[in-house]
Amino acid sequence: MTRIDRETRQMYLACAQALVRDQVNLDAADDAGMDIELPVFSVGQVATLADIHPQTLRQYDRLGLVVPERTEGGARRYSLRDLDRLTQAQHLSQDESINLAGVTRILALAEENRQLRRQLRRSRQAEGPSIFAAAADGRVVEIKRSDSARLWRQEITHEYGQYSTGASAHGDKPQMTTSKSLIIWGMHS
Repeated sequence: MTRIDRETRQMYLACAQALVRDQVNLDAADDAGMDIELPVFSVGQVATLADIHPQTLRQYDRLGLVVPERTEGGARRYSLRDLDRLTQAQHLSQDESINLAGVTRILALAEENRQLRRQLRRSRQAEGPSIFAAAADGRVVEIKRSDSARLWRQEITHEYGQYSTGASAHGDKPQMTTSKSLIIWGMHS
């Protein structure tokens, strides 16, 4: 599993918070240079972000509804895509009263639709110079320069602040902080 630095982790946390509040979608996060498949979040972090009991997360994993990646030690690690699936699953099952089999099918179709939209967007983009690099796991990835990640992060940080990953002195809730860190470019796979 790839280790990421603190600033990058905070960027993913800000994106996750916006995703849960339905202020950004996976397509926007992907376009901004975020790796939506990167397993960043622990069970506890996702439970807090999505307001889902950790046992529900484990149940969804057992049912195959949302299957996070595992660390070498077996701990679950969730990506932005997993978090999006979780929030959609909660909405469909609780607000729309759709059973889990129906939720699974709807989420599969929604992901297929998202992938098709992504392919269409990329095919319409002007051909420009591409930069390729080797990812930590050996995959070849395209690196795309983007100002949109910087602008998107400034909006999120300005409007909502940013949560630190450390615990506060008054409990285990994250503290509100501000950050000057930026992601100038991101990796696309």
